[in-house]
Parts: sequence; structure tokens; C-alpha cells
Amino acid sequence: MDGKMSISKRVNLISSSPTLAITARAKQMKQEGIDVIGFGAGEPDFDTPAHIKEAAKKAIDSGFTKYTPASGMKELKEAICRKFENDNNLDYSPEEIIVSCGAKHSIFNAILTLCNEDDEVILPSPYWVSYPEMIKVAGAKPVILKATQENNFKITPQQLQETITPKTKLLILNSPSNPTGIVYTKDELSSISNTLTEKGIFCISDEIYEKIIYDSQAHISIASLAPEIKKLTIVVNGVSKSYSMTGWRIGYAAGPKEIIRAMSNLQSHSTSNPTSISQKAALAALEGPQEPLSNMVAEFVKRRDYIVERLNSIKEISCLKPRGAFYVFPEVSQIIGRIFKGEIIKDSVFLAEILLDEANVTAVPGSVFGADEYLRLSYATSMKNISKGLQRIEGLINKIL
Repeated sequence: MDGKMSISKRVNLISSSPTLAITARAKQMKQEGIDVIGFGAGEPDFDTPAHIKEAAKKAIDSGFTKYTPASGMKELKEAICRKFENDNNLDYSPEEIIVSCGAKHSIFNAILTLCNEDDEVILPSPYWVSYPEMIKVAGAKPVILKATQENNFKITPQQLQETITPKTKLLILNSPSNPTGIVYTKDELSSISNTLTEKGIFCISDEIYEKIIYDSQAHISIASLAPEIKKLTIVVNGVSKSYSMTGWRIGYAAGPKEIIRAMSNLQSHSTSNPTSISQKAALAALEGPQEPLSNMVAEFVKRRDYIVERLNSIKEISCLKPRGAFYVFPEVSQIIGRIFKGEIIKDSVFLAEILLDEANVTAVPGSVFGADEYLRLSYATSMKNISKGLQRIEGLINKIL
């Protein structure tokens, strides 16, 4: 039997990542001793703070290594409730909280819980790479709503209204955003909220980058705007980015009790509980000193300002200044279509391949985020690496042009 024929239709719908080949090639080059500058990192380059690691060690030493409730231990849920109240002006009970194996897991649970076959999910583009694949696994249809650089990569109420159909079940909102770093204001969220409540459409609000925000901008959770939108919103967050805990795999979601209960039932039959030790570490992250987070954000501001200024000084590159997260999303449309060494640079994937092969720099092609005219560069790396990498990018662009 053909191997592909034995795989379910649902899994065959999932697209393979075009960045895998680039990542594998970069890894091979590093093993060969080549100095590759990586702008692909989706995680902070800072260590997990010491007090969080100590809490994990204490959990191991005290024997806290057994099952917890599938949806997370009560002590952590109570801490999450306090976090929502203090940071977001949101009142949740522990029964309205689920702790999962990362924010990605929380989003996956929510999509599978809310979506039926043929439901439509509105997905603003540029989007995080996993959203459309999760929607497809649920049997639903991603409906791409393109946001442009001219509009700061934000969707407008009119766009949203025009995209809604009788099949629309859900909107996925990500602020601060991966890959663009945009942050929606309170007024912008209010307009979106009004449309969703009027039409009875659910919202998954992915707020994983909430704490990595700049320029004295306030993070606003759409669920905090009114009781009506709160009833329709699943707020997703976690400790991965803010506390440099990507490998610990703790995310969480808050929402209406019946939806959270259904998500918990689903989780109980897939992963069971998130790691007990990581839950204790997450508790220490939320309740412990926040200085490491403040220091990390201060360093990210310096890097952001430098990388944006340098990118905008390179011919035919345009880059908005992000207000959150740790990515820049420069436009390279004037480079795509050019000829380099006898070949047409046909798309962002090909451009990323050239950057790796010719300049020893890794970047993520914009096509995986639904925006082929762009590249994503992470500044979760040292200022020295950023400077050296941008010098190499500029040198290559000058050769192409």
C-alpha cells in the first residue's frame, strides 16, 4: 500500500514547513564550523530566571512528580486568576482556567473544542504559522483576512464585516503579534469587539507576548472590554516568552466555564496533565520577582531600535517598528523578482535560501506567515550577532541589486 494513502486525510491536509530544509542546512553548516548568524529564533536568548529553576528543583526533591488534575493544579490556576485580575482587569474563577502543555496546546484545544466541519475561522494575515494548520486539522476552513503594512498590519472593522459569512465561527487575534510585532489599541479592539458580539462570533485572543511590549504601550485584552465579548473570548497566555521558559511547556487559557470544561475533557484524553514540575516552576514565575522580565524587555528595546534603523538604511528594504514581541518583519518585495547568478528570486523562500548559502544568515520566509513579500528576523540574539548579520544581509542585497 502507498504510504501516503495509509495516512488520514486530516493529517495529509497539514502543510510541511518550507523552512525545514533551510533549518537543516543551517544546522549542517554550523556542524561544519561555518559561522552562521541565526535570525530565526522564536524564543528569548535569556536563561530561565534562577528562582524559577529553584522552584522546579524543589518540586523534584519533594517528590512532586505524580499526576495533577488534567487541567492543571488548583494552586497554579488560582495564581493565573490573580494574574488576570491584576494585569488585565479580568475576573475568572479556577473553573474557568485550563493549564496546558504550552500556549500552542491551549489554542489547539480551543479550536478543536469550538469548530465543527466546514466552520470558517477568520485568520488575519500575517499570521503565526501554526494557526491555519490547527484549523484544518479541526476540519474547519481558514479564511485569510489580509492586513497590509500600510495599515500597520492591522485588520479594520470594515474588512472584518465584509469577511463574515453565516459559516463564520471564530476569529483568531494575536496581539502583540508574531511575526509583525503589532499591538492593537483599546479603540481598535473595541471596534472588533462590537462586530463579534453583534454577530455572536467567538474569539481566540493569543496574548503570549503580552509582557514583551514597548514604548509605554498598554496591553489590552479584548475580553476585558465588556461582559458580552468576555463570554465569547478564550484568552490564551503562558510563561514561555515572558519568563524565557519555552522548553518548560506551560500555557493556559481562560474562558466560559462550559468551553473550558470541554477543553479539559479533550486534554484529559490526549496529554493528561501538563508536567507537574513545570507547573510549580510556572507558579514561581507568576508570583515571584519580575525584575528578570523587565531587564529582558529593556535589552529587547535596544536591539529593536538598532535592527529597525539598520534595515531601513538598506536599499529596497522597508521595515515597520514593532511595538511588541521580538521580531521585525521587513518588506523585501523589491528584491523578489530580481535575478541573482542567473536565477530569478521567485519568492521569500528562495531569498531565504540565498541568504543562507551566500551570506551565512538564517531568516524565516514570509510565505509561512501568509505574506510572501516579507522576511521575519528575530532579534532574540546578541547585539554583536545582529550587527554582523545585518552587515552580511546588506552586502548580499547590494550584490543582488
